Amino acid sequence: APQEMTVQDVPRAFPTVDVPDHAHYTIGVVILIVGITGTLGNFLVFYTFCRSRSLQTPANTLIINLAISDFLMSITQSPVFFTNSLYKHWIFGEKG
Repeated sequence: APQEMTVQDVPRAFPTVDVPDHAHYTIGVVILIVGITGTLGNFLVFYTFCRSRSLQTPANTLIINLAISDFLMSITQSPVFFTNSLYKHWIFGEKG
């Protein structure tokens, strides 16, 4: 049976760059702010849409679909990115 190749078998498959610590922390704070703003903002859009009958039009349904998708992206990806920025590397292992 042929042997499976891994990332370690391919030199420079994922090149890394030495980044100063303050850059990691700056990006982490920015992502935290974007995540909180995205979560709250999109939740408010969804809440307003549900509470106001006049906003429930077919065109606004498309906007709500985007707001829900963006909300889910904010709550799932921002914490992961923020945590990795604080640790300055990927912390969720090879499978993660």
